[in-house]
Amino acid sequence: MNKRTRHRLVSALFALVVGLSLLTGCGAKSPEQVEKQEDAQTIQVYLWSTSLYGIYAPYVQSQLPDVNIEFIVGNNDLDFYKFLQQNGGLPDIITCCRFSLHDAAPLKDSLMNLAMTNEAGAVYNTYLNSFKNEDGSVNWLPVCADAHGFVVNRSLFEQYDIPLPTDYASFVSACQAFEALGIRGFTADYTYDYTCMETLQGLSAAELTTTEGRKWRTAYSDPASTVRVGLDDAVWPGAFERMAQFIQDTSLTADDLALNYDDVTGMFRNGEVAMYFGSSAGVKMFQDEGIDTIFMPFFSQNGEKWIMTTPYFQVALNRDLEQDTARREIAMKVLNVMLSEEAQNRIVADGQDVLSYSQNVPLRLTEYMKDVRDVVEENHMYIRIASNDFFAVSKDVVSKMIAGEYTAKQAYRAFNAQLLAEEEPAADEPVLTSGKSYSNVFHANGGNAAFSVMANTLRGVYGTDVLLATANSFTGSVLKADYTQKMADSMIMPNGLMSRQRTMTGAELKETVRAYVEGCEGGFVPFNRGSLPIVSGIAVEVKEASGSYTLTGITRNGQPLRDDDTVTVTCLAAEKQMEAMLASGSGVSAGEDTWVKNTWRDHVSGGGAALAEPENYMTLR
Repeated sequence: MNKRTRHRLVSALFALVVGLSLLTGCGAKSPEQVEKQEDAQTIQVYLWSTSLYGIYAPYVQSQLPDVNIEFIVGNNDLDFYKFLQQNGGLPDIITCCRFSLHDAAPLKDSLMNLAMTNEAGAVYNTYLNSFKNEDGSVNWLPVCADAHGFVVNRSLFEQYDIPLPTDYASFVSACQAFEALGIRGFTADYTYDYTCMETLQGLSAAELTTTEGRKWRTAYSDPASTVRVGLDDAVWPGAFERMAQFIQDTSLTADDLALNYDDVTGMFRNGEVAMYFGSSAGVKMFQDEGIDTIFMPFFSQNGEKWIMTTPYFQVALNRDLEQDTARREIAMKVLNVMLSEEAQNRIVADGQDVLSYSQNVPLRLTEYMKDVRDVVEENHMYIRIASNDFFAVSKDVVSKMIAGEYTAKQAYRAFNAQLLAEEEPAADEPVLTSGKSYSNVFHANGGNAAFSVMANTLRGVYGTDVLLATANSFTGSVLKADYTQKMADSMIMPNGLMSRQRTMTGAELKETVRAYVEGCEGGFVPFNRGSLPIVSGIAVEVKEASGSYTLTGITRNGQPLRDDDTVTVTCLAAEKQMEAMLASGSGVSAGEDTWVKNTWRDHVSGGGAALAEPENYMTLR
């Protein structure tokens, strides 16, 4: 081969290598680009309770296998979402149970208007009116209802030959007949604000849903209003008159203000009270105990019957979705599944019926609710006004009415005055400051940065080598912000997160991590990427295949974990799942189980707490 030929060959090979290198370089994405793509392909749904994380969320994901949905357990508090909004962390889809349009007003401009969507069109107008802003827009939609009314011991009525109530007059007669026998006709757990509030509204549901009632409710909830709105003088004076009459007719006294749920259900179980105000779930509970129990509605003094309802949650979408047509379409698909009949069936508690506000979900009542079918078919399901003001003021005013301190007129004036009183500025000082925001989207190469910050910080708080946490442990709200005590508390999942400490061998730790990653009977089973656990002090490699996950490796300090290593481990999980995920035989106990929220609150309350940096704790292949 001559020199010229050799030179041409070398040049050609060099050009080929350079070309391939350029092509490879152009085709490969940087880690930042990969994460940005993962962010764009993820729809975040904040759930108000971890109870939705085990059955409801997996079902929604199963119906949309091509959509990456990240479910995060947030808080049942609109103040939490206001904080996220103010600091640039509002998720794509929000759910909240303790809700009112009045309290949600500051979020209005950040939420999509759903008024013209099919999902809003499916809601009965009777109920949709409770979610309409004064300009006709709709930001929130209700799912199915939790029905509250009167849980009635029918066997007690039959035993003493007392007719079951069919209207308000016969309800009062029954109470009087039982009182004559030394048995309480009615009571309820008036130690709670919601019982005070729902009794007041339930007795006047018929009036509060009239044109005048809806007019007042719209004005009270108007997000555009800059002035505080008190009670009107058309509907509300009568509501307090009816409450006062009810207190007299049922012989409620100051002693009833000390009763909690266990007290009341205990009295019912022992035949000491014939009726109490509660959820329809109580019917099944007592029927299972052999007590012939039925559910009855509120008997309005005008002859109508109503059920007090609380949507299991309200749902809203972030308006930022409108800036990306593809993401908006995906989010609407997620919303459609969330509101579907099958999804709603996975929300209700055992023994409760799906009482949907949507025309798309057929009415199917079990034996526990059959006695109120006519009420439901008439759409007489009143949705409570549940602003923070109404909870607090109802507790104060109704309690004083029951204690005999207020007449109806005095109660009306006191309630109105408290609604109109200007709020004093919150005096809360920051207890925690985060100098930057961290992504709370799960990334295949690294995990969830915000969750890692929390796990690493808590590992330091507990003083252990390793920390394991289920994915629903943290609310993902690690933002560049100053946190008050309330907002700092909200960084931890609100529904009974427990910690358990053990000293383990490496072999025992491997099996424990495997239970967290792959799931176990009685424990939590990950159902998508975002539901995989968080680890600190170790790094894990996980294989993904057809919706299931397999632990393939664990390293500690960059080296494979040895079976004969000895490590201290803190495990976080919901109380009912802890035993299954961490058997008592796994390692040696290092103390009693504790509530994580209490530990976290104590840590940040002094004001000197600092957040740890995140680490790449998981590689998903």
